Amino acid sequence: MTVADRPATYREVFAEPTFRTLFVARILAISANSLQIFALSVLVYTSTGSPLLSALAFGAGFLPQFAGGLLLGSLTDRLPARPLIVAGYAVEAALAATLGLADLPVVVNLLLVAAVACFTPVFSGAASKVIAERLTGDAYVLGRSLTSMSSSAAQLLGLVGGGVAVATLGARPALLVAAACHLFAAVVVRLRLPGGRGSAGPKHGGAVRDSWTGAVSLLADRTIRRLLLAQWLPSAFVAGSEALLVAYAARRGFAPGAGAILMAAPAVGMLIGNFAVGRLLRPSVRERLSAPLVVLLGAPLITLPAPLPLPVATAVLVLAGTGFAYGLGLQREFLEAAPADRLGQLFALLSTGLMALQGVGPLVFGAVAELTSPAAAIAAAGMATSLVALPVHLRRRST
Repeated sequence: MTVADRPATYREVFAEPTFRTLFVARILAISANSLQIFALSVLVYTSTGSPLLSALAFGAGFLPQFAGGLLLGSLTDRLPARPLIVAGYAVEAALAATLGLADLPVVVNLLLVAAVACFTPVFSGAASKVIAERLTGDAYVLGRSLTSMSSSAAQLLGLVGGGVAVATLGARPALLVAAACHLFAAVVVRLRLPGGRGSAGPKHGGAVRDSWTGAVSLLADRTIRRLLLAQWLPSAFVAGSEALLVAYAARRGFAPGAGAILMAAPAVGMLIGNFAVGRLLRPSVRERLSAPLVVLLGAPLITLPAPLPLPVATAVLVLAGTGFAYGLGLQREFLEAAPADRLGQLFALLSTGLMALQGVGPLVFGAVAELTSPAAAIAAAGMATSLVALPVHLRRRST
């Protein structure tokens, strides 16, 4: 299919009120998530001194989404979007408040995070479906770019705010700040997002059966499977490296709070990369650059075992983060491959794989760090990103 090479504009995207509402709510929620992840990682590492447990605290909310996405994903096409999204933010607020107020064992905290994460693909799939239904053509791709940019900015705000909050208030009060942000996001969606009905598409029995049947059919489609893997794998490896940045900063003897700076650096790079690729490049150019950008995502991480000072290590992570823009070159084909009656479930499945494999990444590379060092494990994650993700994208160009 010929690609229309006129890029959309931010004005066109923000003209859609539904997108504006979800954009604001997403910034609040991701800021809260980043703050929560950092505060919980610090809390766990301080109490245990274990890089592996700290990495598990970072990734505990990712892997359980695999079960939720496979068994509950069809709910995104069966139920109205607004109640699902509001419920998601409200549950996250309750979780963060519990982590901050209750003095629970580390294992119990991780189990609570994992339990809530089972429902995350349903909530995020509902929001993605609404955006896909309201934005068309390159406006959708630019909307995804803005979504990624908002994610980067929100992660930056959450991590910088997390570093300040943890340093001044402590980890537990910082978790209460995260709870308030989640609650505010729920209120924004409840008041500003129009209500609607569930999909009028066919339903195949109960939600669990329908979800499983739909997931199998989506994964059986060769094009969809390839595009899902192309988006899942690089994120999984990079998440493994990011989960170790708190331990990396501690082992390098950097000043307190340096872990938050390092964790924020890839988000800064993501913001820069998504703006440049999404706004300044034509659609066809974005698609051609997807493979080189994957290499850029991983290659800089290989340098971190060197004795780099904090500013240089931060710059390396910013450079790597710009490679996240590779995903924009996949969005047109991904949306065209989506079946209309499974659109919400496909987005839930995308979120499921992203989050589940981002849970595997910290586990795998956390174990590598226990055997070697955080710096060596981060470099291994960078090599895996460059060497494994590149063939996935090159295959796209041959099909």
